[in-house]
Amino acid sequence: MLKSFMLAMIGLTVQSTPIGKQSRQFLRQFFLFTVLLIALYSFIFHELMLLEGRDFSAIDSVYWTMTVMSTLGFGDITFHGTYGRFFSIIVMLSGVLLFMLVMPLVFVRFVYRPWMDAYNNQKKPRQLPESTENHVIIVGEDDIALGIADRLSEYKIPYALLVPDGQHALELYERHYHVVVGEFDSPATYAAMRANKAALVVALCNNFRNTNIVATVHENTPHTKISAGADTNDAVNILKLAGCDYVFHFPYLLGHHLARRVHQASSQSSIVARFGQLCIAETSRVYAPYANLKVRETGFRKDFGLNIVGIWENNRYAAVSPDSLLNDSTMLLLAGTEEQIQVYDQKARFARPDEAEGFALILGGGRVGMVVAHELMRRNMPFRLVERRSEAIPQNDSRFVCGDASDIALLQKAGLENASSILITTQNDDLNIYLTIYCRKIRPKAQILCRSTLDRNVASLYAAGANAVMSHTSMVSTSVLNLLRPETVAFVTEGLSLFKIPVPKNLEGIELAHSKIREKSGCNVIALKRNDQILIGIGPHSILSRGSEIILIGSRNAERRFMQSFYEK
Repeated sequence: MLKSFMLAMIGLTVQSTPIGKQSRQFLRQFFLFTVLLIALYSFIFHELMLLEGRDFSAIDSVYWTMTVMSTLGFGDITFHGTYGRFFSIIVMLSGVLLFMLVMPLVFVRFVYRPWMDAYNNQKKPRQLPESTENHVIIVGEDDIALGIADRLSEYKIPYALLVPDGQHALELYERHYHVVVGEFDSPATYAAMRANKAALVVALCNNFRNTNIVATVHENTPHTKISAGADTNDAVNILKLAGCDYVFHFPYLLGHHLARRVHQASSQSSIVARFGQLCIAETSRVYAPYANLKVRETGFRKDFGLNIVGIWENNRYAAVSPDSLLNDSTMLLLAGTEEQIQVYDQKARFARPDEAEGFALILGGGRVGMVVAHELMRRNMPFRLVERRSEAIPQNDSRFVCGDASDIALLQKAGLENASSILITTQNDDLNIYLTIYCRKIRPKAQILCRSTLDRNVASLYAAGANAVMSHTSMVSTSVLNLLRPETVAFVTEGLSLFKIPVPKNLEGIELAHSKIREKSGCNVIALKRNDQILIGIGPHSILSRGSEIILIGSRNAERRFMQSFYEK
């Protein structure tokens, strides 16, 4: 009876556990061995007790065996003779070995681990529901892919990360990302992810794998929009031939944005972002008559039609308020039309007509550094570039210096002490931080622009003294969002962007001064869009009318606070 009951329990446990046939057979054999061993010990106990003149039932025999093997040792049934006590020692030692060592390992290996694996597999879906549509499929698992997922989440755009590794997928799931496990090059994977109903597929692997992904998706769902990343010009062309609708040329994106931020003495301001006719410009200094004045006292809007939408103090961005104080070292972010900015530049330049023209020093001649150099050539801006690989730079051109950028003597020879702008473009973030600290020490007033390979090093680069830091992650996530919703976000610098969004319902009909947008979020409203027309010269009494859109500037945290304060209630 007891044996039948235990065998039934063994069968129930094995059948309910998602393990293989061989493992189930081992479990049956192990439990059968345990039952037979208990039965054998119980029989020997019964016989030894008869030798001592005592008779115990079968239940008493099993009871004694279990208490001794489990080392509970209640002591209510004990042997009086030497043979019985010797037998008790054998039973205790075998019980310790079986119940305390072997059985826990067997349980973990053949019961607990398969059960946990099955539980975890439920959290790693291999397909999306049939009703899924207008979603974004992100093929990749690096920082860029996660950055895109975060940005899409902020704007309530559905997405799914395609990850080949089940363990990594589980880690991302625990971090609240939407993941699907599957092979990148399998048509069945994209069918399971409803690629035919997707708004966009984004491929973020290497050039070769991206080409395979694009070709696979395009062949099976030719009407689905596809975007992909590329590192070379050849890869850009091949991806387009494979069916890619938009290619993120990473070195060009980063180099172009870095070059656009370079200041020139002959051009007081650099346009760093555009929203239709709205331009955001960064000034290298405050126009002298406005130094040591509060923003409300400058009359910028009256004199130039421009709004001061942000300031840089000690290389850090700060949201501007009417009481913000401007000094000689303050850099401004101005919002207005390109013509209005040119008027400001002419007046500011006329105030310092004898200022010497500086040059840009580029540290690192890889793909990004060469894009910066070519962009500065196109703009007729003087520069020098330092690169340690002689084969990577043109020969007989004095603008290109061969050597290690970490060599202080070489930097001085390249003209560090006279450079007005320094661009640090190497792929090594540790070296970039090292160079930023040194360059800021030698050139405390120079403009320093840095590339960051990893997002976690952005704060360190700013702390080291960089005026602006840029990485692929923010630029690509902004580009993806704009592919889905044109002119929604404009990238300014790492952690700072412009974004356009409909006027929240709880702000409709309210004056800007009473909206408390700056107080609640830290964002500044820089323009309104009504009937496809951007209104730039807005003031505190401008009405946030229904159906209009507001254009704001702020850090990523400020952008999140705005969404939480006005859209997630």
